[in-house]
This record gives sequence, C-alpha cells and structure tokens, in this order.
Amino acid sequence: MNSIRIISIALIVAGLLGLLYGGFSYTKDTTAVKLGPIELSVQEKERVNVPVWAGIGAILAGGLLFGFAGRKP
Repeated sequence: MNSIRIISIALIVAGLLGLLYGGFSYTKDTTAVKLGPIELSVQEKERVNVPVWAGIGAILAGGLLFGFAGRKP
C-alpha cells in the first residue's frame, strides 16, 4: 500500500470521526498563583468543535485521493 492511499484513508477516518463526535476536548494546566515556593495550578477543560463542512471536506478529499492513487499515468 503506497503512502497516498494511507493518507487518503486517514483523511476519510478523520472526517468520519469529526462528523460523529463533533469535536474533541483536552485539559490544559495553568498556574493561577505563585507565591514563593507555593504554587497553585488549575486544570482547565477546553473543547474544540469540528465544523460539519470540515468533516465532509476531509471525507471528499480522502475519497478523491484514494480514487486517483490507483491510476497510473
């Protein structure tokens, strides 16, 4: 399997996951207060939304790459 087909499959899977879940979340550690040796850190939960058009675009781009990867010039 060549690298273009692997990339195209990864785009299709990423597009499907983006459509199914609608985004992803992560936790960010930040320092709120630092007084000498004492440090207070806070964990903030952030959410990143994936637009529907980005998921559909990734699926279409992956499908086109997969289709054209099999053709020989």
